[in-house]
Amino acid sequence: MEFDGLTVIREEVESIPDGVPFIVASGPLTSDKLFEDISKKTGDRLFFFDAVAPIVDAQSIDYDFSFESGRYGKGDGYINCPMNKEEYDAFYNALISGETVPLKDFEGSEVFEGCMPVEVMAKRGYDTMRFGMLKPVGLTDPKTGKRPYAVLQLRKETEDGAAYNLVGFQTNLKFPEQKRIFSMIPALHRAEFLRYGVMHRNSYLYSPDCLTRTFRLKGDAPIYFAGQITGVEGYVESIMSGLLAAIHLSRELEGKDAVEPPKTTMSGALSRYITLHAKNFQPMNSNFGILPAIECRDKKERRKAYVARAEEDMKTWIETILR
Repeated sequence: MEFDGLTVIREEVESIPDGVPFIVASGPLTSDKLFEDISKKTGDRLFFFDAVAPIVDAQSIDYDFSFESGRYGKGDGYINCPMNKEEYDAFYNALISGETVPLKDFEGSEVFEGCMPVEVMAKRGYDTMRFGMLKPVGLTDPKTGKRPYAVLQLRKETEDGAAYNLVGFQTNLKFPEQKRIFSMIPALHRAEFLRYGVMHRNSYLYSPDCLTRTFRLKGDAPIYFAGQITGVEGYVESIMSGLLAAIHLSRELEGKDAVEPPKTTMSGALSRYITLHAKNFQPMNSNFGILPAIECRDKKERRKAYVARAEEDMKTWIETILR
């Protein structure tokens, strides 16, 4: 099938052709043969499923019910969200009865191997979480001078601390259940979730090691990646990455320098997020937490400011790439 220079070939692609410009957009269910060929070019920096914890907006955390400290006062500081026994009991009972997302046939139990969902851990016993992701050992609540009964730790998800990850809270709970149950933790009672936890089959690259911020595979060959295989999450985000990959490849073929979208735009921020050298890289969708922070206490006005800034900077970028 051909349309003005475009040829559609309906057959399985098992390898990336050598010596030709190429954009790989094979999606989260990339075939085994193609994935094997990709691994030869990326050095096995590949993943086969998502197991990600929720992320919350830093400004929505209630700091009256939390404290900052590393265990035994060592290491990077975490935001610690303590619970007493009564609060833990309520949280535990809600968690073990929470409604989960059914696994699809092609996902199977392998999704949970090596990364147990927090609700499955809870069902193994009342104290399992208190000896695991919620262990209070090495932490003292400065408000009470005592060790809490249980503690959820929050870790910075972005460099500027605008978003925090719920450490160890990989989950298969349905999104409304995550909001309801995790908000039972006192420090998160008004939390705004920027990303919910997911566990599903998802083939993707370890982009910080493999890709430049233009979605180009590091190396000499002009090979680009787009879509969920890069580590972006969502339909709009995947379309965005495909558009950017095409623009960057086109400029390379024309001998022009790469021009990245500004980090103040969602396109630029997401491109940077998935290609930063993070210790624990996980796929990400678009959210205000990955944009450079704007100081404004009113959430509605703050988001208007984000949009206005992004629109202005995007117009400038578009003018640049059209020259």
